[in-house]
Amino acid sequence: MTEAQRLRLTHAAAFAAVYLIWGSTYLAIRFAIETLPGFLMAGVRFVAAGLALYAIAAWRGAARPTRAQWRSAAIAAAFLFVGGNGGVVFAQHWIPSGLAALIVAVEPLWVVVLLTFWGGGSERPSRRTVVALAIGFAGAAILARPQDSIGLVAGDAGRVPALALAAILVSPLAWAAGSLYARDADMPDNRSLGVAMQMIAGGVGLVLVGLAAGEAAEVDLAAASGRSLAALLYLVVFGSIIAFSAYSWLLRNTRATLVSTYAYVNPVIAVFLGWLLAGEPIGAATVVATALIIGAVVLVGMEARRSRRRLPPTPPAPPASGGSGSAAP
Repeated sequence: MTEAQRLRLTHAAAFAAVYLIWGSTYLAIRFAIETLPGFLMAGVRFVAAGLALYAIAAWRGAARPTRAQWRSAAIAAAFLFVGGNGGVVFAQHWIPSGLAALIVAVEPLWVVVLLTFWGGGSERPSRRTVVALAIGFAGAAILARPQDSIGLVAGDAGRVPALALAAILVSPLAWAAGSLYARDADMPDNRSLGVAMQMIAGGVGLVLVGLAAGEAAEVDLAAASGRSLAALLYLVVFGSIIAFSAYSWLLRNTRATLVSTYAYVNPVIAVFLGWLLAGEPIGAATVVATALIIGAVVLVGMEARRSRRRLPPTPPAPPASGGSGSAAP
């Protein structure tokens, strides 16, 4: 095998990891929380993955982070992992994994909305972007329409508690806010180290939330199913360590515009896997909402690239330094 062939194979494997693994994490969360308490499960996942990534970064010579950088990581983690992932985990007790993935897919749209006000409103969206936002949020509204979703009592047949619906709707907003905060915060130059710190801090935060919610009384490993334990292991090793490592490698070796296509593919993978492996229904509303949300995200990305091409040349920006860069759970 030539070097060029080996490089093409590595690219294909990395894209497959980002597309398929991150797209499958929603279903893995569903399986994990069947017999494991949700917040504690998520906390263990991110603490374990964060410690592993931190050890790898330290072994590769990353500088020890400062106290200020740990503080920044903790603030970003409160949005990204506690608010973002925690909201998804909580909501998926009632909401199918595929629908959760579709609602979370509006995260790039929330980024545009927040940028309108971030830093005094210096980044105002174009008319095309406003139209794309309207399309994308309309798709999310179809999935969350009250007559089909909100129930006052948890467990009502075919209905979702209002708190769970609120959690899944707020989670992409929390991810967007955390990503923007991490973009400008005091973080290590080493991207992997910065995300490892955020995972550790976020995992600790999720554990604290779980303890406050009384989940400690629900821990019974003897009663945990093999599917739930396997799903947790999958989330740690594949969903967090392997997929993120592949994502980071792609950012260094491929155009960012190509890497960003995971945002279009992940929700489709999640809907398909939920239907195939968990019997989650795909109705006409799901198909329409999928087209609207994915189409809106594509339009926002195209408009962002068009806007960058209109700007005067600037020196190359340094690599991202700690933001997760992803709404993958």
